[in-house]
Amino acid sequence: MNASFLLDVLQEAGIDFFAGVPDSYLKGLCDELYGRFGTESIHHIVAHNEGGAVGLCAGHYLATGRPALCYMQNSGLGNAVNPLASLMDPRVYGLPCLLVIGWRGEPGVKDEPQHVKQGEITLGQLDLLGIPWGILDTDTSEEQFRVIFAELNKALQDGKCTALVVKKGALVSGYRPDYSNEFTLKRERAAEILLLSMNDQDLVVSTTGKLSREIFEIRERTGCSHDHDFLTVGSMGHASMIALGMAESLPDRRIWCLDGDGAVLMHLGALPVIGKRSPARLIHVVINNRAHETVGGMPVCSGRLNLEKEAEAAGYAKVLSADSEGTLEEALKIINNIETGGPVLLEIRCACGARDDLGRPTTTPRENRDALMKFITKN
Repeated sequence: MNASFLLDVLQEAGIDFFAGVPDSYLKGLCDELYGRFGTESIHHIVAHNEGGAVGLCAGHYLATGRPALCYMQNSGLGNAVNPLASLMDPRVYGLPCLLVIGWRGEPGVKDEPQHVKQGEITLGQLDLLGIPWGILDTDTSEEQFRVIFAELNKALQDGKCTALVVKKGALVSGYRPDYSNEFTLKRERAAEILLLSMNDQDLVVSTTGKLSREIFEIRERTGCSHDHDFLTVGSMGHASMIALGMAESLPDRRIWCLDGDGAVLMHLGALPVIGKRSPARLIHVVINNRAHETVGGMPVCSGRLNLEKEAEAAGYAKVLSADSEGTLEEALKIINNIETGGPVLLEIRCACGARDDLGRPTTTPRENRDALMKFITKN
């Protein structure tokens, strides 16, 4: 079904505010929202995380009396549980909103390992929260959608949150937005330069998404072992805390956290925790392409945030930036001359986009875990 039709039906019903975190299964919806409203209008806000998006919808309802739409991948439902249960629920404030949820890991459909558990429990989570739901499938007709939404809208009018669970390929859009930026350095090339600059005792924690996939392929291509790397296939925004936990327990090892701008923004409070603890050999690299590129490319909600100043204010000992191979290599020379003066933040401004033939790790998460822990123990 075309996302344009979905939005027309919702707007006819008075839903005119949209907030959320992009998802690849909702790319049609995200593209259509970007085409109609951009990300800077009073009708559409890309939030830092899904709980924050629910809060935006709550504020909109309080101000207007009209429910809003909150979109997310089902992995983000966990971030939204607290405000859904303690703020929106009819036994608390009774603030309705329509959740549109991409159903990754749907039972019976092959998906990446981080989505399997979440896919199994998605509908059960909604049931546990008392949220009525309907499913949008690839063969759902426009008339069938009107019927589904009519039932959900009744609950919205009664002050309840409702959910439309979207299967893979169920929403499309004819709009093709340009999500590019002005930077030219490719993320995969930046990752390759980073990995080749490290010594054989360094450890890597990489964020969820295409960056971890690229790291796996770089190791394969260069004939290097994968046992130095922890590929964080889920838990968006938590790679830096995983890296800090390792750095606290392994103070003599250099730990590289290869992070993304969207992931950092999702849990920005991690920065002052790292600054407060001041791990001497933690290098926090943020690949900044100003986009949720792994899940479609919609711009992140960075606004006027200056990540370098933010890191300085949080207590990072050294802050560096790069936007080309040359400036990246210069920054790495500085880092490699720092023995214990961390934590260091390195922001690398990169272009959007990845290879069409980018593969996925051929090892399981448990195999990844075991190889890393064995390497740490032996060395």
